[in-house]
Amino acid sequence: MTNPAENAVLTQVGPGTPMGELMRQYWFPVAGSDEVEADGDPMRLKVLGEKLIAFRDSSGRVGVMDHRCPHRCASLFFGRNEEDGIRCVYHGWKFDVEGNCLDQANVPQHQDFKHKVKARAYKARDRYGAIWVYMGARETPPPFPDFELNDIDEAELTIRMIQMEYNWVQGIENDLDTSHFSFLHIGGIDPDSIDPNDLLYEAANEPAPEFEIEETSMGLMYGAYRPADENNTHWRVGQFMAPFWVMPPIGPTEVFVGMKCFVPMDDTHTMTIFIYRNQPSAPIGRFKNGEIIPGLGLEGYKGLMEYRDNTTDWVGRWRLRNSRENDYLIDRDAQRNGVVYTGINGLHVQDVAVGGMMDVINDRQFEHLAASDVMIIQWRRKLLRLARAFQKDNSIAPPGVDEPDGYRGHRGGNFVAPNGVPFQQAYEDRMRNATGHAPRWAAE
Repeated sequence: MTNPAENAVLTQVGPGTPMGELMRQYWFPVAGSDEVEADGDPMRLKVLGEKLIAFRDSSGRVGVMDHRCPHRCASLFFGRNEEDGIRCVYHGWKFDVEGNCLDQANVPQHQDFKHKVKARAYKARDRYGAIWVYMGARETPPPFPDFELNDIDEAELTIRMIQMEYNWVQGIENDLDTSHFSFLHIGGIDPDSIDPNDLLYEAANEPAPEFEIEETSMGLMYGAYRPADENNTHWRVGQFMAPFWVMPPIGPTEVFVGMKCFVPMDDTHTMTIFIYRNQPSAPIGRFKNGEIIPGLGLEGYKGLMEYRDNTTDWVGRWRLRNSRENDYLIDRDAQRNGVVYTGINGLHVQDVAVGGMMDVINDRQFEHLAASDVMIIQWRRKLLRLARAFQKDNSIAPPGVDEPDGYRGHRGGNFVAPNGVPFQQAYEDRMRNATGHAPRWAAE
């Protein structure tokens, strides 16, 4: 059981909180690159409890800064984005993307002190179709992470964003909980109706996997294993990487490259950003003899997402039409008749809904965790250790901050290995064959 003090450390992300300060040491995405245009409208952002704006200047550079003008605290959201800077409409003070004051339009020239004024601005850059920020205290930010995505042309990548209207821990723990897949997503499906070549076959036939957990240089990895046949074991592998990244087991390990982060907007809203390589074939097919054998796919596993219209308020972006207010549009007839086990159509919608069922911040005192929750248990312990260690000594960088190659050699996915081959060895063999890199394990 997670006690209230531990729950507070895990869930609170504002300035000065242990978890919030840990997260601020990393580069992470906060918006889509196409959400801000050169000389276009500024956009409100809420990130780690801070109210910010994002804008793109005349030269295409991105600025992410506190929305308050340093003069009299009028909101720069209403500012004029013009000539390589954002100008406050209250008194005409102007700032560049780095927060430097370029002009104090209402101050006589001989009394000008713009060189002494600076807006709170964060380092920002475009990567993979997203805007990334570094919100830590370092004047020179840490190196950008060496994700495997760096090897892929950005034209071959897809980015998907969904806002979850609850705490970030509920979102990430859902992704780290693989046993729910057999129920929330494919429950009620007759296992005999699934193509044995489909990666969902084992999950449908054996809904209670056993687990191996390994520490890595960046966090934790789980292997949920089930019998594939009398000679082989099916492994469903997922990764957690600090501070809030997961690599889900969506496709064959040899093929699928994708990362998902759960960026806290504040304590009660989370922006999920999923960046992945476009699939060469059906993502749930099996990898055999160097090629994909497509699976059939399943109703309820698929399903298009529908978004509400974006608004300009702090939490007005990328919200699904399915929400707590409309019971996630559950179809009770579909649930009763076995059309969709949950009555809620679409894998991503189902994931959003189950997090919302726990209220905006789950009270974890009511939980009764089981053997199937071993990844959740170890993840909480890991995060609490990381947050408290950084709080105790912030001169020691958390994992991956100064070691960008720590992200290399890690993937989520599915594979089949002969019985008796240890999990770590089976996974390493897959990664060496697929990427040329072995995963970096934590020091003994």
